Amino acid sequence: MMTPLAAAKAYAAAQGAALPAAGGAAAPAAGTDFGAMLKSVMEDAVQTSRTAETQMAAHVQGKAQLIDVVTAISAAETSLETVMAVRDQVISAYQEIMRMPI
Repeated sequence: MMTPLAAAKAYAAAQGAALPAAGGAAAPAAGTDFGAMLKSVMEDAVQTSRTAETQMAAHVQGKAQLIDVVTAISAAETSLETVMAVRDQVISAYQEIMRMPI
């Protein structure tokens, strides 16, 4: 099961930055906005899925090893689980904001 912390670490790794230590303040990355980061991560997830599909097709044709197919599928599954975990957290945050009194 994908946890929110694991999802955050995956996105930090995708951005090439380490998560700050507990209690530390992190400065926002210059020139990177949230929308661009999400777009990049979604493109990576789609590319990972396409790679897995390509590996499966190559294996059916006898051009790829089974271990390569399993690795590609596992990477695509992890990517999808990360995207779903972030989606669930965004929905939860939205619902919490909507419950706040004005």
